[in-house]
Amino acid sequence: MSMFGLKESEIATLVRAVSVDGGGNLDRASIENRFARATWSGLAEPGDRLAGRAIQQLGSARSLTAVVEHWDAEQFATELSADGDPVSGDDMRQAIDRWMPRLKSDTALIALRQAARFGSRLLIPDDSLWPERLHDLDWHAPSALWVRGTDAALAGIVDGIALVGARAATGYGEHITMEASAGLVDRGYTIVSGAAYGIDGMAHRAALASHGLTVAFLAGGVDRFYPSGHDSLLSRIVENGAVISELPCGSPPTKWRFLQRNRLIAAASIATIVLEAGWRSGSLNTAGHAAALGRPLGAVPGPVTSAASAGCHRLIRDYDAVCVTNPDQMAELAPLDRAPETDATMTTPESQPPTNLPPESSAPKVDADSPPSTETTRLLDALSVRSARTADDIASRSGLALATVRAHLGLLELDGRVVESERGWKQASQSRTA
Repeated sequence: MSMFGLKESEIATLVRAVSVDGGGNLDRASIENRFARATWSGLAEPGDRLAGRAIQQLGSARSLTAVVEHWDAEQFATELSADGDPVSGDDMRQAIDRWMPRLKSDTALIALRQAARFGSRLLIPDDSLWPERLHDLDWHAPSALWVRGTDAALAGIVDGIALVGARAATGYGEHITMEASAGLVDRGYTIVSGAAYGIDGMAHRAALASHGLTVAFLAGGVDRFYPSGHDSLLSRIVENGAVISELPCGSPPTKWRFLQRNRLIAAASIATIVLEAGWRSGSLNTAGHAAALGRPLGAVPGPVTSAASAGCHRLIRDYDAVCVTNPDQMAELAPLDRAPETDATMTTPESQPPTNLPPESSAPKVDADSPPSTETTRLLDALSVRSARTADDIASRSGLALATVRAHLGLLELDGRVVESERGWKQASQSRTA
């Protein structure tokens, strides 16, 4: 028998191998649902609204069947408009054009094989360990999660608090983070962050050192740890916490995916604390998602002379973030009923010299600067400085429609940001900023 045109027995074996409960009790419908969600996790880019809507309204299997069977845009739009909220044929056509370059028969099978090889598991909303707060993302919620780690850490996300901040952290910021993470772990919280250099890494390390739970959300597949300098740290998190991604194994991290990853950090947590951030730090993006979701938002003040804390001061002054200076105050943002009473406070070392942070993408509704368009960011992510790539390849890598890729490549060529050769398109070396 076949499933989505593939051998059902192979799909069933792989799906059972990566299911959270071992997959022994999965019936055909459950296997079909899990495989469809695994496929969607690689078919659409993170946060794709119409993909999320299709999965919710039609079901993961039927919506995937619609793509596989090449439903026309009008039929697809009519199906999704049945709830009274219309979808235009043009929007649906653009969505289909985004998905089709990635519709390859063996892509999901390769991801499942790689997941099984690395001991990764596929988590879907039907599973008891699914982070329930992700439902608040509605149509922007992930179709599935790929996880490596312990069930205790996955269950602990219910008490997760996000600690985020700049990669270029100062000694002051790292000390504050260490005390905050350890103090919150002592109070029963799970530390959630993004495993980046600087503040994120310190938050995870301090949680592990305090024998607490910590969860890292990645912007690429859980089989390829990023940054590579945190390979050892992420391996420790797998052993004692959890590493999670909405992207299938084999997926590379890109600037766009980092920004989308931040919405998961904010949504999965009961509160978000920004410990140190420059004026345009990427952690402000996480803060923006937390604010948009109605999550409590805190920010730690720093020396007024430090550029590395300018983003925190901005959140406190202009965006109603609560000024917090110790774990007690952080815990007050989202109290746990079982959190033990404690009078411990953080001590602060003498401030370090200001750190000039590289420009990073800004937060929605937080940064007034005009960031590059979504299409530009995703196109540049998909291009290489060394190797020429065809428009079809770029469309598959970026998750953009082929027509959109061709149109924007022409504009970027006029700006001198990309160059075309006989073999395809390359990114002009001076345009690389990430």
